[in-house]
Amino acid sequence: MDIRDAIKRCPLFAGVTNDDLDHLLRISKARESTKGELLFSDGEVAAGFFIVGTGKVKVFKLSPDGKERILHIVHPGGTFAEAAIFGSGTYPAYAQPLEASQLIFFPKREFLDLLRSDSQLAINMIAGLSRFLRQFANQIEELTFKDVPARLARYLLDLAGDEAKQVELPISKSQLASKLGTVSETLSRTFRKLTDDDLIVVRGKVIELLDRDRLEDLTFSFKE
Repeated sequence: MDIRDAIKRCPLFAGVTNDDLDHLLRISKARESTKGELLFSDGEVAAGFFIVGTGKVKVFKLSPDGKERILHIVHPGGTFAEAAIFGSGTYPAYAQPLEASQLIFFPKREFLDLLRSDSQLAINMIAGLSRFLRQFANQIEELTFKDVPARLARYLLDLAGDEAKQVELPISKSQLASKLGTVSETLSRTFRKLTDDDLIVVRGKVIELLDRDRLEDLTFSFKE
């Protein structure tokens, strides 16, 4: 993994100068993490935040009975736990790699010192946290008002981007069910319904999108 390139590709650090990159490189630490390794726990004092260089990481909460609820799947170039270095200074969830991953860690104290001396970096951090808050607000809205078919349609379209006719699920269907706020049985029924309605074709983890317009319409359906 080229750490400098990984930092440059991260939206949080868009527009920083080469000198800024040098400073970030000096305080960053590369970390190899294995699948399932617990990176931090809910309520743990925040030591810093991460960029995913390769692999992917799930950020999740646990209910009192131990049921997992996935909040985010972080892919290469994405950051996680950056909000935790402010405020109360504790991690608000758990984090584990879904596969062997290469991460870049930024220690809290050194990074905050850098923010104090670099206005562009501070502005980027504010923009990054704003994007996170918008995503979180959208997630709450979908879980509150949208039914499972609408949530699944939105997920598939977002995964496909503007033009792709098919996608490959980056996580297991049980993990996807958790991310969408449902259970595996309901998700399986929803996949069957979208298949029966000629909206998609499911081939294992590969999903062909047959009718993007109708899928888009479906994303606007609300719970009855």
